[in-house]
This record gives sequence, structure tokens and C-alpha cells, in this order.
Amino acid sequence: MTSGVKGGSRLKVPLLDLTAQYGTIKEEILAATMEVYESQQFIMGSKVEELETKLASYSQAKYAVGVSSGTDALLISLMCAGIGPGDMVITSPYTFFSTAGSIARLGAKPVFVDIERHTYNIDPECLEEGLAAMSADERAHVKAIMPVHLFGQCAHMDRIQALAESWGIIVVEDAAQAIGSEYESSDGSLHKAGSMGTYGCFSFYPSKNLGSFGDAGMVTTSNADASKRLKILRVYGSQSKYYHKVIGGNFRLDALQAAVLLVKFKYLDQWTERRRENARLYRALFEQEGMEQIEVPAENKGKHIYNQFVIKVGTERDALKKYLAERGIGTEIYYPVPLHLQECFRYLGYGPEDCPVSVDAAARTLALPIYPELQREQIEYTVENISSFYKL
Repeated sequence: MTSGVKGGSRLKVPLLDLTAQYGTIKEEILAATMEVYESQQFIMGSKVEELETKLASYSQAKYAVGVSSGTDALLISLMCAGIGPGDMVITSPYTFFSTAGSIARLGAKPVFVDIERHTYNIDPECLEEGLAAMSADERAHVKAIMPVHLFGQCAHMDRIQALAESWGIIVVEDAAQAIGSEYESSDGSLHKAGSMGTYGCFSFYPSKNLGSFGDAGMVTTSNADASKRLKILRVYGSQSKYYHKVIGGNFRLDALQAAVLLVKFKYLDQWTERRRENARLYRALFEQEGMEQIEVPAENKGKHIYNQFVIKVGTERDALKKYLAERGIGTEIYYPVPLHLQECFRYLGYGPEDCPVSVDAAARTLALPIYPELQREQIEYTVENISSFYKL
């Protein structure tokens, strides 16, 4: 591998470098946004409709509704499903705050079940056990399951959907990190993230595989009535201006963000393949180094799109992070405190023993740089320094 030295200085390996990507599409972005400036139509409009059509098709859904963020995609989906005070939604504790926060904001109760040890996605066995342990009255209040396709890999949707159907519960996919990822069903068929539940929720936060220039999101669905209701809810609950039959919110997707996303969408699969190539290189280099201390991300059947490349190490995780930072290598901890232990959810009464796999993941995982523009020598330098750490 490379020595990591060029011209007497160490390499810099940022966790994410959006300027590198912008440099390759700058002229297209400026032309697309200039169209919006010239039109002076900044709210909704033809750019948003074009993006919705393309992303619905891409995600194997009949409809897509552009919204203001990934968080609002989750929130409006739950609103559309009629979820509110007294209801319960089952989800994972090992995810970004918005997953459970959107449930709690509507007065519903997040119910946490633990994750799989190797994929970090919700564990169907824990889900089944959790539902079975509930009383008939409790189960009657469970209105949805919200699996998270974490880091770019789909959860085990066959079993989740089967459980949902058997108990009469809808599925809301949190696909914020998973646009373009695929799940292979037991019959061998492939399904895109966002096409399997009643709702699929995407985030276009700048760090995502398909990132906007600010906040933006999308909800996919193949239910025509749900699509119509989502479009009403995102404009304050009005179908005709100033006439409100339901209470909605301001969840609109801006035309400027849609214009940016339409340019980037042309390159999405290309960028995703680069992420997958980078993941393969990491795997090969870790194997070459014989580093048994490192557990690389699991890959189920289907397609992992690597929004993050998350390794699992031992109790030395924080020391490793510091060591890499001192050598110019950016890393991140996703997520240091699982949601069931967050202070704001203390009222739910969970303890560390309730979701031990999530607690373990929070203590031992570390995300390495994986963005498409990452160079081979930067990956080699990263692995070289991780190897050096373990040889100290």
C-alpha cells in the first residue's frame, strides 16, 4: 500500500468532500438553477413534478411526493396514515433521531425493538417477539412498523411485511439513507427501497448519495389515495387555496432543490457504483492486512448502496477515531447513543438491557470515508493507519 506521504506531507482524507463532486457538475448546476431564477417560480412547479416522476419510476413506486426534508417525509407519512395520540409505532433504536422523533411529535408512542448484530437493521425476530409479548389491547394500538434501511442496506422486508400483514399494521420505510438500494425477496425478485411499504421516505440532505443543496425529501407510495392525501397535507391541508378540510403543514419541496436534484440524479447510479467499488477495496485491503479486529459491513442479498461504510471494532473505538483524526483521516460515530437511551425518551422507561445489540453497536462502530470521489491512495492510507494503530 501507499506510504501515505506525498511531497513530504500526509494525505488528507475527509469523511466527505462535497466540493469534489460539485466541481464535476458545476456548470450544469448553475444552468439548472439559473432557469429557476429566470422563471421566478420557487415554490413547487414543473421541476418538482419532473423530479417526482423520475424518482417514482426509479424507486419502483407509482407515485412520489416531494417534501421539505427527510424528517418531514416521515412526519407527513405518519400524518397521512392517521397516526396520532394513543397510537404506537414500532421502530429501531439505532438510527438518526428523526425516525422516532417524528412518531413522538404526533403524540404517538415509539416502541423500540433491537437490531441485527451484523446489518444494524431492525431484527425481525425481536420484532416478532415484541409483538407476541404485547397484550391484545397494546397490539390494537400498534398502527405501523417503521424499519430503517440503515447505512444504505435494506432491512429484511419479507419477514417484516409478513408480520405487518398478519397483525393488520402498515409499513413505513425509513429509506433516508437508501435511495437505489435493493432487497432480494425469498422468491428471488428484487425490490427497490421505498417500494415495499405503504410509504417510502427519502432524505436528500447534502451528505446523502443523492444530496440537495440544503434540506429536501420525498415520499413514495403505490397507493393513489395516499398520494392525493400527501399532496394535500404538504400545503397546509388544502386542495383549493385557502380552503382547508384537514390540518396539514408547510412541507413543500422548493423548485431550486428539485433543479439541483434533477442534475445530480443523472449521475446517481454512477456515484453509487463508485461507493460500492470503494467498499470492495476496503474489504480487500482489510483482508490483505489480516485485520481480525475489524468487522466490515455485512452484505445481504440485494444491493447495498453504502451511504456509510461502518466498521465495528472493540472497546478501543474512540482511541482509534482520535488516532485517525491526528493523521488527517475523518471518521464519524453513527450513533453514539441509541434512541431508547436518549434523555428525551426517558419517559418510555427503556434501559440498556432492552436493546443490548444497539448499545453494543453505539459503543463499537465507526464510519470511514466512502464518498464517490475518494481516491484509491486515500483508502489505502486509511487502512494503513488503522493497521498501524493495532500494531502499537
